[in-house]
Amino acid sequence: MIEFARHHSDANQLVALNIRRLLARLGWRYDDLVEASGLDERTIRRLVRGETEPRAGTIQKLAEALGVATDELFLDTPARFAGDFDRATNPQVAAAVEQSPERFAGWSGLDFDELHSRFGVGGELTVDGALEMADAMNARRETLERAKQLLETSEGELLREFVDMLYRRTASGNVATVAKTVEA
Repeated sequence: MIEFARHHSDANQLVALNIRRLLARLGWRYDDLVEASGLDERTIRRLVRGETEPRAGTIQKLAEALGVATDELFLDTPARFAGDFDRATNPQVAAAVEQSPERFAGWSGLDFDELHSRFGVGGELTVDGALEMADAMNARRETLERAKQLLETSEGELLREFVDMLYRRTASGNVATVAKTVEA
């Protein structure tokens, strides 16, 4: 029971630390976050002090208001340092963003961390490699968004069954059969 309480306390402190970090990055005050998130000031203050465990809906509202993925509210500081290292050692990503900013519209810090952590064949990522990876990441995001939308339609059950079938086949190592099934 003590370990459970400690885990939740640590998670609350992690969320609090990340909210403060993001507020500082944006140059925001509590009032700005209250207005952007629709949450009341008392809730925001308790979260920032790590006094309360946020509910899933609260985390979603905070992430949207702060312009980040929900995962970014749970980043551990050492993980953040690793991302900083990847950014410092892979400067071609910045050149790719400068060359083609539209490919990076709507990206979160976690998206950029993922891209910075990639390496090209034989070493660091090139500008072309960064752009190619950005396109692949955007295509994956678009596919996931479409799947979310389809799950809310009358075709949702069919999509769930198809994904389950593909998952079972790939988990069993029968990838060739999946390719043949998809082509048919």
